[in-house]
Amino acid sequence: MADYGVSANRLELLQIADAVAREKSIDKSVVLHAMEEAITKAAKARYGAENEIVAEIDPRTGETRLQRLLLVVEEVENEATQISLADAQRKNPAANIGDQIAESLPPIEFGRIAAQNAKQVIVQKVRDAERDRMYAEYKDRIGEIVHGAVKRVEYGNVIVDLGRGEGIIRRDESLPRETFRPGDRVRAYVYDVRREQRGPQIFLSRTHPEFMARLFGQEVPEIYDGVVEVVSVARDPGSRAKIAVRSKDGSIDPVGACVGMRGSRVQAVVNELQGEKIDIIQWTQDVASFVVNALAPAEVSKVVLDEESERIEVVVPDEQLSLAIGRRGQNVRLASQLTGWDIDIMTEAEESERRQKEFAARTELFVSALDVDETLAQLLASEGFATVEEVAYVDAREVASIEGLDEQTAEELQNRAREYLDRQAAELDARRVELGVLDELKEIEGLTPAMLVALGEAGLKSVEDLAGCDTDELIGWTERKAGGAVKHKGAFTDLEVGAEEANDLIMKARIHAGWIEAPVEPEAEETEQDGEVEA
Repeated sequence: MADYGVSANRLELLQIADAVAREKSIDKSVVLHAMEEAITKAAKARYGAENEIVAEIDPRTGETRLQRLLLVVEEVENEATQISLADAQRKNPAANIGDQIAESLPPIEFGRIAAQNAKQVIVQKVRDAERDRMYAEYKDRIGEIVHGAVKRVEYGNVIVDLGRGEGIIRRDESLPRETFRPGDRVRAYVYDVRREQRGPQIFLSRTHPEFMARLFGQEVPEIYDGVVEVVSVARDPGSRAKIAVRSKDGSIDPVGACVGMRGSRVQAVVNELQGEKIDIIQWTQDVASFVVNALAPAEVSKVVLDEESERIEVVVPDEQLSLAIGRRGQNVRLASQLTGWDIDIMTEAEESERRQKEFAARTELFVSALDVDETLAQLLASEGFATVEEVAYVDAREVASIEGLDEQTAEELQNRAREYLDRQAAELDARRVELGVLDELKEIEGLTPAMLVALGEAGLKSVEDLAGCDTDELIGWTERKAGGAVKHKGAFTDLEVGAEEANDLIMKARIHAGWIEAPVEPEAEETEQDGEVEA
């Protein structure tokens, strides 16, 4: 700010206020108010800080009035700020107790020190007003792309002049190997605006996934018009990215719209991002198809979904494994970020080996549990039986229909399976008692002996303990971090209990504990009336 003289005449004062308001893009009244505070401060230094002094500048004429305010009281205790009723009424006959009397003071002459102090007050007030204006202007622009010129570079952080504010691109928000020099033009994404002690901070990014989405919005008219929508973006900044798009108009190809004639639209985005390779993928509601598309250019031969844990198993031909995983796991990592699913990749040979291991494990289970030879155990496993429970409680005719088995053999197998389950249940119940799990928990419908043991091992021993749980405590949860996903186990993680089943058990425990009331069933009378009408 220029060294404006505080002792300027009335017209100069208004001209100074106009000039500062235009230069800093703030309201003229703010500058005049700052000048008033500066004059007040100087007057207090001249007449005594204990006085209640106010200065007023007429915004039309520039005339300055200096006044001392005195409070009308019955008994004066402080002559600097108070005046008796009698003295006040001599100045203003209408004065009453509690009123304020304004007493005019002669104008003051600013010495060098007083002028310097006044200037500091004005500069600080104007700077505060400028910061408030900048914050108010940019706090609603989070999520936009802004243009600016590089002002300076400090320790890898780029300070950008935005015209009516300053933004910062921190080193970790810049593209790798990207360098800027003062004066360079730059585009960036506003991802945060904070009010800090040294002024509002406008944080910019060129690595944020939304920066790419907004760039496509600028290059692709269909996205700008809302016909084509960017569903998700995953980036490895400066190296590779995947973007999923969908069209709200069946006649428009969303991928083709983003690529443009001879790749002109996508190339414009690639050039802005320093050559970052971009895979444009068509979004589809079918998760399996979406994941297959996201893993492009790799070919996928089979997918297996686990919707409860949002995990998908992808099988690829042996020669496609390295392509599906990508350099340093880049391709599968980006595909996982894009789809929101954890992706496990294995080759056809690995899947075949795993199937064989699972078959061998089931065979061994049936041999030991049902006391049968390996041939019969393999026969059961190959027919799709995976657990002893399935053998025990499936329709007897289904077991007897297996080639080589008759009804008598099927009945014997089921009896052995039930005896095994009874022995196992007795062992689990003994373990439950040993862990201190209360009998009352057995009354919760749906809790198996294995679940009761798992609750005990997790320290949940009463109905109240179970009622106080949330679903994640029972089935576990996945914490997504920058380095990948971290799995946290729950009490039932090893028992293949889904979120819906776990939530149902918690609600039953809360009803049993009396925390909540059971849902009201439809009244029997209404059912009977309906039946009479139908009859």
